[in-house]
Amino acid sequence: MYEPIRTKSVHSTMAGTTSDFPHRSREEELDIQLAGHLAALLAVTDELRATAPSADLDEAAERLAAQVSRLRGGMTPARMSAAPSGTDLAALHQRAHALAGRALVVAASRADTAAAILAAERMDAHGAALAEPQELTGVG
Repeated sequence: MYEPIRTKSVHSTMAGTTSDFPHRSREEELDIQLAGHLAALLAVTDELRATAPSADLDEAAERLAAQVSRLRGGMTPARMSAAPSGTDLAALHQRAHALAGRALVVAASRADTAAAILAAERMDAHGAALAEPQELTGVG
């Protein structure tokens, strides 16, 4: 009626047994997390650059891209070329500030000084942008 199982299970349920599939180390997992947070921050930075260009954002984007590339073993991160219409600068800065904070936490736990410094600088920059009074544009 049923065909018997002929192969050994791929799932190990016995305590103390070794498995044949590879596991990532804690450092590799942190590298993946950090690269993801920095790549997300790069995407928001590119969106900000397209909406409100500045030399500070250009430099930050290049530094972020270099860090993501380093963490991903030389793979170039995907970049955004145009901003979606109707972007809110305050919301973008708020999102970038939060992403930089997450990257800072992971970089600190990984003891990656370069990434931690970059994330802290981006947090400061986006925090300052949020603290600036926003221009109101009138219709008419």
